[in-house]
Order: sequence, then structure tokens, then C-alpha cells
Amino acid sequence: MIAEVGDRPQILCAALAIRYGRAMPVIWGLGLATLLNCLISAIAGSAVNQWISEDPVQLFYALSLIFAGIGMVAWRRPVALLEKWTLGPFWTSFLGLFILQFGDKGQFILAATAARTDSWAFAAAGGWIGVMAACVPAVIFQERLARMLPIKTIRHVGGGIFLLIGVIIALDAWGIF
Repeated sequence: MIAEVGDRPQILCAALAIRYGRAMPVIWGLGLATLLNCLISAIAGSAVNQWISEDPVQLFYALSLIFAGIGMVAWRRPVALLEKWTLGPFWTSFLGLFILQFGDKGQFILAATAARTDSWAFAAAGGWIGVMAACVPAVIFQERLARMLPIKTIRHVGGGIFLLIGVIIALDAWGIF
């Protein structure tokens, strides 16, 4: 959840809610897009678990956290607000968020988490709940959320925590820590 604060999916959710003036179709599109992305990530991570041993899986997890941390503190591209899309609130939300989340840092963290466990379904459920917990308030509160939360601070502190944990796990995978 912390990785999504101030991130592109959260921003797009708020923008679509403002554009359409209706929260529920945006939330349903977000929910379905996120569910599909979480299932893809968790199943892919589960497959990785079957192919490689524990140390490379641990290193994969560490790298996903390190890159997520870098992504949280680094400059980000502006979000395309899909203004020319005329598919309606549900389909614009579903397709736009599915494409936006595909290959995002959250998807790699989820795949790496699923690779570390025998229960890909729990990893998928946890990822889905986390993204929904971060993005649904953006749909409901829209631009007020940015005023209510210290987003820049959350991103920097969260990114630093991800970097620290990722480095510790990587050192452990290499047998250094």
C-alpha cells in the first residue's frame, strides 16, 4: 500500500473520478484491473518459485524492493489522464489502470513475494487489498487527498525503508549479512 501513495495509479484514479464525477465505475474498473494484475503477478511469481532455488528468489525479492524504493524517491513521468478515451468511466478506468499497473513496481514486489511462498493466492489477495486501500481514497477524496497527506514525505520515507530492507535482504542472499 505504501508503494502506491502518490504513485501514478493513485493519481489516475483521482483524475478519472474528477473527470466522470462518479466514483463507483472508477472503483469497479480499478478493482478488476488490479485483481487481474495481481493474479498475473502472483502466478508468475509462483512459477519462478518452482524453477529456482531460495537464494536467487531472495535476491529477486531484494531487487524488487530496491527498485521500488528508488522509484518512490526518484522523479516520475507525468500521468496520461486518458482524456481522449471515450469508453466511459468503467472501461477507461479498467483498461487505463490495467495498462498503467502492468510492469509497475507493485507488480514486481508481488511476483517476488509470491515466489517466496507456496500460496500465490494469499500474495495476490494481499497485493489487491494494498492497491485498493491506497487508490480508493484517491477516488473518494480526489485532490483533497493530496492536501490531507504529506505525500512527498510518505514517498521518501517509504522509499528509504524499501531501500534499506532490500539491501539487507540482498546482503543476506549473498551470505554477507
